[in-house]
Amino acid sequence: MLRFYIALWAAKLAQLMLRLLGRKGTYFAGKLAIKLCPDFLGRIGRPKTLIGVTGTNGKTTVSNLLCDVFEFWGITLVNNRYGSNINAGVASALIENATLGGKCKRELGVLEMDERSAKLIYPYIKPDYLIITNLFRDSMRRNAHPEYISGLLSANIPPETKLILNADDLISSSVAPNNERRYFSISHIDGELPSRDNIVIDARICPNCATALEYDFRRYNHIGRAHCPKCGFASPAPDFALSSADFSARRMFISEGEESYEYRLISDTVYNIYNALSVVALLRTMGYGADKIASAFESLKIVQSRFWEENIRGKLLTVIMAKGLNAVACSRSFDYVGAEPGKKSVVLMLDDVFDEKTSSENIAWLYDADFEFLVSPDIEQIVTVGVRSLDSKMRLLIAGVPEEKIVAVPNECDAAAAVNISDAEKIYVLYELYRYNSAVMVRNKIAERIEKEA
Repeated sequence: MLRFYIALWAAKLAQLMLRLLGRKGTYFAGKLAIKLCPDFLGRIGRPKTLIGVTGTNGKTTVSNLLCDVFEFWGITLVNNRYGSNINAGVASALIENATLGGKCKRELGVLEMDERSAKLIYPYIKPDYLIITNLFRDSMRRNAHPEYISGLLSANIPPETKLILNADDLISSSVAPNNERRYFSISHIDGELPSRDNIVIDARICPNCATALEYDFRRYNHIGRAHCPKCGFASPAPDFALSSADFSARRMFISEGEESYEYRLISDTVYNIYNALSVVALLRTMGYGADKIASAFESLKIVQSRFWEENIRGKLLTVIMAKGLNAVACSRSFDYVGAEPGKKSVVLMLDDVFDEKTSSENIAWLYDADFEFLVSPDIEQIVTVGVRSLDSKMRLLIAGVPEEKIVAVPNECDAAAAVNISDAEKIYVLYELYRYNSAVMVRNKIAERIEKEA
């Protein structure tokens, strides 16, 4: 125990020093604590009720939405919304909310947990509830394949953890099959196509008998409803199903058996509808009333670092996070932008920050991403930005985008000047996860041009 206390006090001192220096150091204290005491996470006090959120895409948004709901209800909780989601970041959040004796000062915690860090977190931190948003193909350097991550989670999730799973995702819905679970799903919405032409579909064969799966409906990639014609394997029945949505009135209706409840629709992007639905499913599973949840939803919004929209002199300027090296996340953003009505200019800032530093020059993920969704007569210009701007241009040409619509800009400082704002009714800036500050810089320069020229 002496080692634990030394680690705890050293970490608390480190957090204090970082605050005095005006630095964030979101995971430094946790990293220090684990270095001094390798089983630190197993010794520090945890909240009475702990909620974990993991998955390939959407875990930060879901974690932030949950924190916003609980804070709306006046609950102070342990969270890592401003920090790292690996084991050191989780440790830092617990240290921040611990007494000098290592006891947790909060009754509730919401912790975003990196899916690849499962074997470093779950042996020590055992969530009461765990939302798994989805499992997709991610960066080849990061997770190799979603089934690899599925196996990693299944091998490490504690058996007592209750799971909240996406019934429309055949991969994540099968994680830890012996754990108690609840499923959420989006029913087929009027106007939706029965299938999408995606390059990546990672669930094609039955996991039981290897027969080709038949999709009854495929919303995108492997998200949808499928069954095996041979052995009867099928998508699980949902406990919480979004049965309909009124996009103009911004309302959604979620069925629980014979009952249906109305909530505010906080976003019209399908991936954020899934995110919001997972929050409802978790809160209802915890026993919170639908009316209480609906009241909190009236004030919710997607965090600005993920989706930022503003109307400036009649032109809609939107900033959307699209993970670099993540073909599925980029495809979702491309699909959304391509389907939006009106004349559009699109800025792509997709170069991975860390890939830039190490210069691996692995561009294979570009050919998994559905750049074909940007082949639209409404999109009048696409500006590719960064050291691999020509690679993105090449991918757009292969997708079928006319060359005269594409402008390649190697230096992001020149991106805003290249945007044709006079003809565009809507301008979209799509940026890689760790390029937020650059995206804000480009967005602000575009806004300044609109103010001057519009």
